[in-house]
Amino acid sequence: MRTHTLLRVAAASILRCDTPLPGWGTQAPGRALWVVVRRAPQRDGLIPVGTRGARRSERFAAWLHPADVLEALDPIELAARRGWRGHPRCAGIAALAALAGVEQGMERVGLASCWGPTGSVGFELASGHATATPASDLDLMVRADEPLASTAAAALLAALTALPARIDVLLETPRGAVALAESVHARGPVLLRTVNGARLVADPWSREAAAA
Repeated sequence: MRTHTLLRVAAASILRCDTPLPGWGTQAPGRALWVVVRRAPQRDGLIPVGTRGARRSERFAAWLHPADVLEALDPIELAARRGWRGHPRCAGIAALAALAGVEQGMERVGLASCWGPTGSVGFELASGHATATPASDLDLMVRADEPLASTAAAALLAALTALPARIDVLLETPRGAVALAESVHARGPVLLRTVNGARLVADPWSREAAAA
């Protein structure tokens, strides 16, 4: 399971935790429980996942057996569904409303089928639970198996910066993730986020980046 993938499970009790699950992390009656794949190594064949509560501070790391996954949705699938169109909360949640402009910006640089929402907005679109707030940033990922042309990356950053929401974009390379803004502005090594931690690399797409 790739980082950012949202997984639906039957109940909080099937999660494997190193410490007791907090009260806010348990399943509410009649509501499906969704967790998100964390950027961490698998452990004994278990998927590293995170649960989230109503507040930004409510995050909890856990582990999940693949057989317990009832449904999986990655951010690219969420974008393809375009669940923000006609969403009743767009009027009050800038991060949700901005997705229409994001879609247009991605199309202009040839990334129409390579991106998707993550964070609270992605969680809300997948689960149907109102987790994004008026203060929420819009977190996005772009599947970048090959390096983006510098002109395309700069054009995308400019288009997203002009939208009425704070937007953070991670380029997901085969070696790990790098922030779009950093990749555009950096004049030296960039921070690559990997399952084994973050490190500075000259080229996030190189084999050397994976081995560093």
